Amino acid sequence: MSLLPVSSRSPRPRTASQRRPQPPREGGPRPPGRRRPRWGPRAVTTLSVLVLASAGIGHAVVSGLDAGIDRVDPFRDMKNRPEAGHGMNVLLVGTDGREKIGAEARRKYRLGGAPCNCTDTIMIVHISEDRERASVVSLPRDSYAMMPAHTDQVSGEEHEGHPVKLNAAYAEGGPQLTVRTVEKMTRVKIDHYLELDFTSFMKTVDVVGGVELCTTEPLKDSHTGLDLPAGRHTLGGGEALQYVRARYVDGAADLGRMKRQQHFMAALLDRATSSGILLNPMKFRDVTRAVLGSVRADKGFSTGELLDLGRAMRTFSPASSEFTTVPLGREGHTVKGIGSTLKWDPEKSENLFEALREDKPLSAHPSPDAARRVPVAPRQIRVQVENGTETKGLGRRVDAALAATGFNTTHVPVNAADRSVQRTVVAYDPRWDRSAKSLAAALPGSELRAVKGQGATLRVIAGTDFEKVRKVRAEDPGKGEFGVVRGDEVGCS
Repeated sequence: MSLLPVSSRSPRPRTASQRRPQPPREGGPRPPGRRRPRWGPRAVTTLSVLVLASAGIGHAVVSGLDAGIDRVDPFRDMKNRPEAGHGMNVLLVGTDGREKIGAEARRKYRLGGAPCNCTDTIMIVHISEDRERASVVSLPRDSYAMMPAHTDQVSGEEHEGHPVKLNAAYAEGGPQLTVRTVEKMTRVKIDHYLELDFTSFMKTVDVVGGVELCTTEPLKDSHTGLDLPAGRHTLGGGEALQYVRARYVDGAADLGRMKRQQHFMAALLDRATSSGILLNPMKFRDVTRAVLGSVRADKGFSTGELLDLGRAMRTFSPASSEFTTVPLGREGHTVKGIGSTLKWDPEKSENLFEALREDKPLSAHPSPDAARRVPVAPRQIRVQVENGTETKGLGRRVDAALAATGFNTTHVPVNAADRSVQRTVVAYDPRWDRSAKSLAAALPGSELRAVKGQGATLRVIAGTDFEKVRKVRAEDPGKGEFGVVRGDEVGCS
């Protein structure tokens, strides 16, 4: 089955794939970050559809599922559309749909209030032509947009083109006007349309048996009812919905919510691809029913097409996915009658959408010499180096290399009590385990050794295996021109 529109252009030649002072306690101030996308739970559901299809299970297992999908025609009578690119572009629209959730669940998960005929999530999900990469670009709902001329679907009134916030396109003209507006703003041709809500998200999480997440600090949000202590958790559908909707956990607001949603998306992808769910025909059918039972899609986006697409994505994993938002140039652009909007950076956003049109990765895989990201900044980690060998000057060499990488060393290395150490050791107090992991990442092959009561200073006992110090850095993911992160960079490890 063909997955893409037939193009009159000759296929391009393909190149090689571009795979991929002393702290009192852990942490410290986090570097400031740019505004991040409003990652909605429906994005997770859409990606899970594509991943779950990769089991390669026959069409008979999911026969009849097409009948349960509510169909829309967002491409009806559309003219002057962008030229088709390479790969597949799915416009993902997230709507509320809380009226489908029972009263008790709405109270428990703080889903009060009336649903709105609007979108709170708008994303372009690009699947590469070789089916080895998914690029997810969030279009903030408050983005400044110029609405095309159209007929209001509620009032029937004819409208000339006028400025709006992007999410107003759905309220005024439904799926078709949303597609038209997005294509006009991005010049990316949309191949398929998916519209999802809270219900499908919760059902999907429950049917896969929950999703495991790690939190380094307590998370509490009075608006959604989220209340998680620090540690490792397995979240069911309702708790997962609280997690991805929370934006009052700290002062980071949408920035913090974006990070949590990325963590969740990576964790769900890992759950779907690493467990036996995809190999169990009945479980696969149940998951697919949960996902497709609460969606609206264009007529061409059938269950069969999803399965065929999934078969070509058997190697899909969190590392195969990348996430970003449209680069913003001005975040407080006020428009009379509309309010404050977000204006896109014209040059960077054009470069981003050109990359989608050209089917290029939004971020290159880091080179072997690139600095590895760690949970605690080297400058916050106090280190005492000990020479555990008979090699003269090894302690000074290790101390200097760690200091050059940014660690707060004592600059006074000493000899260890044991001078026959073969494997380099990082000795640490369990209270500073995150610092220890960051230090160990800079010493490839080193052994982590917990020593209760040692205190905040970590000890490096250099062994005969020492070769070099690897560059590490603590930095929020999402740097670079497009602020891109890969799924394996934000997952729970």
